[in-house]
Amino acid sequence: MFFRTNKFQYHAKPAAPDPVYAKKLQEVLGGQWGEISVMMTYLFQGWNCRAPAKHRDMILDIGTEEIAHVEMLATMIARLLETSPVEVREDAAKDSVIGAVMGGARVEDVIVGGMNPQHAIVAGMGATPTDSVGYPWNARYTISSGNLLADFRFNVTAESQGRLQVCRLYEMTDDPGVRDMLSFLIARDTMHQNQWLAAIKELEEDGLDQTPAPMSFPQENELSQVAYQFWNCSEGTESRQGQWAEGPTPDGKGQFEYLADPQPLGEEVTELSQLDPRLHSTPKKPMPPM
Repeated sequence: MFFRTNKFQYHAKPAAPDPVYAKKLQEVLGGQWGEISVMMTYLFQGWNCRAPAKHRDMILDIGTEEIAHVEMLATMIARLLETSPVEVREDAAKDSVIGAVMGGARVEDVIVGGMNPQHAIVAGMGATPTDSVGYPWNARYTISSGNLLADFRFNVTAESQGRLQVCRLYEMTDDPGVRDMLSFLIARDTMHQNQWLAAIKELEEDGLDQTPAPMSFPQENELSQVAYQFWNCSEGTESRQGQWAEGPTPDGKGQFEYLADPQPLGEEVTELSQLDPRLHSTPKKPMPPM
């Protein structure tokens, strides 16, 4: 059961409307690495968790926190789409983009100026579960595999990509209210990256999983001769300078080997077999008239 408090987790109020920036902010709401994605990812990871209770509770703590982030961003976008106060209406109307939002210019000017027309046409000046180009949020963005080590590694990536995008958006505005909210989200992403890294370390220390994940698959069943080889599959040999090319592997189970000229291990490619004619695929040679 979820309860909602009628207070924002943090401030979500811009100093002034900006319908063009509202479109940009949609990316960290409904984009691949946006708050809806991490909210749904963490909630499903928590609901599906069969590991010790501390992991389930931790995942659901952050998943529930992300619901509040979604509300903050959606509200900020809606407020960025509001008309200006009466006292600044005249100055704002001089700008064709803001003026169009206020009814003082053509809608075509807004579209050319960079506003998302769906904010007006579809959402009535509200946020939408889409990214910055209007692509609908997709449940394929959520990751919940049941293997916490694999999931937590993805979570580090999600928080890193999300923080990167919020930092870029911070640089794209001078609005003190927007920057204030973004500074909060950036700080929480700092915490969450560290949180998932700590959780990965604890999973391994507790013996619940380890590299290579999943630990439960017998390594003797994999082709061991290629398990720790780095293949140089492009021009240049600069890649051999990295720690991934020689020395002990991070899992402590092998030594990296650099193959400067990797060779194919499989058979020569041959043509595929002919299919049943009832499937009506293109044949290898002309068919007799039916």
